[in-house]
Amino acid sequence: MVCDPNFRITSLYAGWPGSCHDSRIWRTSSLCQKFETGMCDGILLGDSGYPLTKYLMTPYLAPRTVSEERFNASLCRTMVLIEQTFGILKRKFQALHFGLRTSSEQAITYIVACVTLHNIGIERGDIFIQEDCADIDVWHCLQQAIQDPGHQDRRDGVLKRTAITNGFF
Repeated sequence: MVCDPNFRITSLYAGWPGSCHDSRIWRTSSLCQKFETGMCDGILLGDSGYPLTKYLMTPYLAPRTVSEERFNASLCRTMVLIEQTFGILKRKFQALHFGLRTSSEQAITYIVACVTLHNIGIERGDIFIQEDCADIDVWHCLQQAIQDPGHQDRRDGVLKRTAITNGFF
């Protein structure tokens, strides 16, 4: 899933089993293909389980400067929105929290329906977001964000992340 700053889910792909790594799902997604071919513009945020690219920013695994530490903290504070979105969905639709006892195909339909209703609820003001981002435990979040160093950085992503870090942090 991808969400915006208002917890609205902007992209969803529910066709993989839970045991698949997020980066594998990402690589095969239509959204990834749109970014790769230039059909989408912008920047997504991800943890270190994802590849660093010019459109997908990941944290520094071993920050060496105060600017890099600030970049990581800011990335984490923003990335936590997707975790909060998952929490909102699971609280609103309890079946997602406890697990769907149905076929995989039917589960996909249920998940898509829940996400659709979630977005409608946000747009109508029926779902109130009570999370306070100022209370986020950044240290805990950073530890989760950099736990998987198993990917190779791509040069264009490194250059863009460095430019963002130097320009804003």
